[in-house]
Amino acid sequence: MTDPQWLDDVEMRAWLGFVRTRDLIAAAVGRDSSRESNLTYVEYSVLARLADSADHRLTFADLAEALEWSQSRLSHQITRMEKRGLVVREPIPDDARRTAARLTPRGAEVLGTAAPAHVRSVRKHMIEALDREQLHALADIYDMLLAHHRRQPPS
Repeated sequence: MTDPQWLDDVEMRAWLGFVRTRDLIAAAVGRDSSRESNLTYVEYSVLARLADSADHRLTFADLAEALEWSQSRLSHQITRMEKRGLVVREPIPDDARRTAARLTPRGAEVLGTAAPAHVRSVRKHMIEALDREQLHALADIYDMLLAHHRRQPPS
């Protein structure tokens, strides 16, 4: 067994900065979303993905991939959102083994009400803390990290 290659000070700062910032911003946006629209951050994410899709509908496989979730996690989330009338499950006509999620009119209405508050919250907790050059640098860094992880086979 080889000794781990411990993180140096800069690497540790970068790692912990990412983890802490991601958690703090997501929690703050989630709190704002719940307070403003009675919609969790997770629910908002699902509704926004469905709203951006053709016919406001995606297969579970496609929605799980877009959200980078397991299909099991998505299924549980969809069940909770169905109870609130935000989404419905639909069979795929040519493949009985697959299911789709579709945004309901109520879900679209709730999302439409929540979106302005969501954007205000994202601006408040992240965008306005950085200047334009920092935003470009951060966007480039995240693009690089996403590309790196999407190229690697899951472990």
